[in-house]
Amino acid sequence: MSTDTDTEIESDSDLNRRSGAGVATVTCRPAALPTAPCSVVWSRGHAYVLEGFLGRARWVGVDDRGRPQSLSGADLQRRGWSTTR
Repeated sequence: MSTDTDTEIESDSDLNRRSGAGVATVTCRPAALPTAPCSVVWSRGHAYVLEGFLGRARWVGVDDRGRPQSLSGADLQRRGWSTTR
C-alpha cells in the first residue's frame, strides 16, 4: 500500500540534538511518611491520622461511604499520599 505523502517522525533525541537542548534525568524517591503521633496525610481525597507508636502504628481514616478504614504505611505509599489536600 502506498501513499502520496511520506511522513517521517523524528525522535526526541533527534530534536534535542538539532536544537542543542539537553535532556535532564530526574530520579524521584517517594517521600517518607510522617512519624509524629497525630500526623495527618491525604490520600484519594480523604484524611488519615497516624495512631499508635513504633510497633503497630496505623493510619486511620474513612472510606468513600464514611466507614472507618485503617491502613499501614506501605498501603499509603502504594495508594499515594500528600500532606496537603
